[in-house]
Amino acid sequence: MENIALIESFSEFKDDKLIDRVTLMVILEDVFRNALKKKYGSDDNFDIIINPDKGDMEIWRNRVVVADGEVEDPNSEISLSDARKIEPDFEVGEDVSEEVKLIDLGRRAILALRQNLISKIHEHDNTNLYKQFKDLIGDIYTAEVHHVRPKMVVLMDDDGNEIVLPKDKQIPNDFFKKGENVRGIIENVELKGNKPQIIMSRTSPLFLEKLFEQEIPEVFDGLINVKKVVRIPGEKAKVAVDSYDDRIDPVGACVGMKGARIHGIVRELGNENIDVINYTTNTQLYITRALSPAKVSSVKIDEENKKAEVFLKIEEVSKAIGRNGQNIKLASQLTGYELDVIREGIVEEEDDVELREFTDEIDEWIIEEFEKIGLDTARSIIDQDVQDLVRRTDLEEETILDVIRILKEELEG
Repeated sequence: MENIALIESFSEFKDDKLIDRVTLMVILEDVFRNALKKKYGSDDNFDIIINPDKGDMEIWRNRVVVADGEVEDPNSEISLSDARKIEPDFEVGEDVSEEVKLIDLGRRAILALRQNLISKIHEHDNTNLYKQFKDLIGDIYTAEVHHVRPKMVVLMDDDGNEIVLPKDKQIPNDFFKKGENVRGIIENVELKGNKPQIIMSRTSPLFLEKLFEQEIPEVFDGLINVKKVVRIPGEKAKVAVDSYDDRIDPVGACVGMKGARIHGIVRELGNENIDVINYTTNTQLYITRALSPAKVSSVKIDEENKKAEVFLKIEEVSKAIGRNGQNIKLASQLTGYELDVIREGIVEEEDDVELREFTDEIDEWIIEEFEKIGLDTARSIIDQDVQDLVRRTDLEEETILDVIRILKEELEG
């Protein structure tokens, strides 16, 4: 009964660790055989009988009866006198099977056995967990917020598995509360000691690609192919899509009527601005589309150096560059070309002055803010609406007015 009671207490791990009973029994036999080896030197002459259905087990020690005083190996041989204490009619040469009780192993051995079992089950769980989540790398996964820490959010899935969402894998304006569900992709599984650490990401371009698969039926069905995704997480993204069926408008299908289809994805990503463009093998056309919403006049390709000069009218330059240079940066990443914006059709006014000429009066970082939106001369700034400049730059209205005053004094003085 001691064996059965111990098995039943051990089988509690089955529920805690989500390990099936048969696997538990295999681990148990291995653990008991190790205990027998330590006590008797070998487990060769022991039978361990495990019944996975009932959850009980028996350990039998098999020895050969020898004459009294002729026992050479106590583990495999038993004297006739000792054998007859078990059954009185044993004779020399016969096999004796004697049940081993747990108490025979000793208290310390039983405690060590239990620790060994715990270790083996943890090892089994960790191996299975590692394999399970290795197969899920690149897939969208949902888990619940368990702890919010300064450098990470610790999530828990329905099976009680811990998943880590590091700070640098979070969208900048993400805000999490305990108990809410969070979606991301399984980006990696790392072994920390013997324990797997599951890493989730919400900033990966693959997360946006998988959201397209999940939210847009034509992408899921393979009718629309997502060719490439580039992102500045939480700010802006560009997605190039293509269709194998000429009857399908890939951009229209992804965006949906009045943006209905893409709205859920935008909301999931913290209102990230997503440009969806038609992919093409025509490099000039691809670059033109990538710089949307700007209207490109022409493109000059340097194929050898993977560079392109993009010619735009002055009013389109700021759109092409985008806030903080985001639009041109993503267009470059999407197309694989270094893009250089060239303003066209401008007759240089004699009294216009390059903005860099004012470095003695205007701070460098302020000049850079104007250059980010394509304004690099005095008149290009003076001709702009002040409120529009406030909206498109990180500058205060007072700063912009001060810059305009300095520029006007130079041009009109």
